[in-house]
Amino acid sequence: MEFKELVKLRYSCKKYDSRQISREQLQFILEAGRLAPTAKNLQEQKIYVVQSEEGLAKIDKHTPCRYGAPTVLVVAFNKDDVYLYPGEKYDSGREDAAIVATHMLLAAKDCGVDSCWLNRFDPDAMREELGLPANEEILMLMDLGFAAEGAGPLPNHDSRKELSETVSYI
Repeated sequence: MEFKELVKLRYSCKKYDSRQISREQLQFILEAGRLAPTAKNLQEQKIYVVQSEEGLAKIDKHTPCRYGAPTVLVVAFNKDDVYLYPGEKYDSGREDAAIVATHMLLAAKDCGVDSCWLNRFDPDAMREELGLPANEEILMLMDLGFAAEGAGPLPNHDSRKELSETVSYI
């Protein structure tokens, strides 16, 4: 699929059927995340694959947004291994994890898997529920699966502001 078509067709799926994604599809998605750029190439991301009933139930305790997806990726980063930017106000952790997650969302679409970026949860409570290390911060959860019959983009999916409203030249 051409990139321009891929970014236009990808949407946040809100209803999945029960089919599990293949091992090959999962590996393709994870590899896209592994290849994503990070500040100073620190690669501080940590991806957890949740497919077990027990693990999915733990996620369901903290968010209503799994939408029946049979696979969820937990995208976190090691807070102790981030690049501190000049001025020492910001570090690379959240943005690097976001780049990794975006690569995986696009890779999912490229290999025929539907996805949704989830952020409606308390990251600390989710980290504790899943038993993740205290030095890791969860950025997001990513639903992966196949859209159920009748699922599709939200009605406002194609509504986009003109570039002139979001871009300025200085």
